[in-house]
Amino acid sequence: MRALFQLLLLLALATTSASAQSRTGDALRIYLVDVEGGNATLFVSPAGESLLIDTGNGGANAARDVGRIMAAVEDAGLQQIDHLITTHWHGDHFGGMTELAARIPIRHFIDHGPSVQANATTEAFLEGAYRDLYSQAPHTVAKPGDTVPLSGVEVTVLTSGGAVLQQPLPGAGEPNRYCTDFEPQAEDLGENAQSVGIHMVFGQFRVLHLGDLTVNKEFDLMCPANRIGTVDLFIVSHHGQPSSNAAALVHAIEPRVALMNNGTRKGGQPEAMTILHATPGLEDLWQLHFSLLSGQEYTVPGLFTANLVDEQPDAVPRAPMPRPAPGTNAGPPPSHNGPASWIAVEAHRDGTFTVTNSRNGFSKTY
Repeated sequence: MRALFQLLLLLALATTSASAQSRTGDALRIYLVDVEGGNATLFVSPAGESLLIDTGNGGANAARDVGRIMAAVEDAGLQQIDHLITTHWHGDHFGGMTELAARIPIRHFIDHGPSVQANATTEAFLEGAYRDLYSQAPHTVAKPGDTVPLSGVEVTVLTSGGAVLQQPLPGAGEPNRYCTDFEPQAEDLGENAQSVGIHMVFGQFRVLHLGDLTVNKEFDLMCPANRIGTVDLFIVSHHGQPSSNAAALVHAIEPRVALMNNGTRKGGQPEAMTILHATPGLEDLWQLHFSLLSGQEYTVPGLFTANLVDEQPDAVPRAPMPRPAPGTNAGPPPSHNGPASWIAVEAHRDGTFTVTNSRNGFSKTY
């Protein structure tokens, strides 16, 4: 019996050791955290250095969203956030920052500069809590072409403060054939167009994250020449809304995989989903939430969806639900305050990467 126990213990230790080696080996890890239609994306380099993009919602939802971010932080074994990029000053992107900073040290704050959109709550945060936070750590107002020092990973700022990268990335710069059919939208004078967007290179693996950058700025970045080239992984812009994600960007970068940080009733509208699903070379689209705005026609299979709706109906709605117009009395979307799942990526220098849905354990290697 003792010999059997020792054998089982050795097998358990070997399994644990193998698992630890796979988690701490030469890989870039990415967590797409569910902050209910906001944004929080955590990148962890092979050396254990971290870059977090955005901190989710504030107010009554700050503790919920930061708790979910901290779950990813703890899974990654981090003791600090080395770099925090706030893409822009909308509450679903910076609202959890104060709560997060109270729970883990943040060593470097990065943003696009002052808000261009009048909002008393935002202005009070920028002049108060945020100023207090970055007075104790380096603070960078990002410009296109800047780099973020993440060990073993090349991180380049492509967009910030309404400006876009002017010189193509290495290997990019070919004419973009998707520019000819581009239809501009009304000029975005708000914060979305100010988004800090980054391009990340790890060996042969490339990932793009542009925050909530809207279509006219996408055109400025991608036309007439494609300044990005192609990528392996695209973190879908603006939660998968059609005010972003123009074909001039999405089709030109030809991602193998797209991850969408949508909410139950935020993102996934048919106009954006049509562009995403028609992307040349796209193998799979993964979603943080089932979107009621997609219906059956535009959604992805359940294996690729991290979170469902809290009150699951007997049948998935066939037609997309229309998005309530701003200012209507349609009521708030259903809250999702229970357990939440993330989408995780483990990428390797040879360009291969594995995406895992933590809700069901399903994973796929590309």
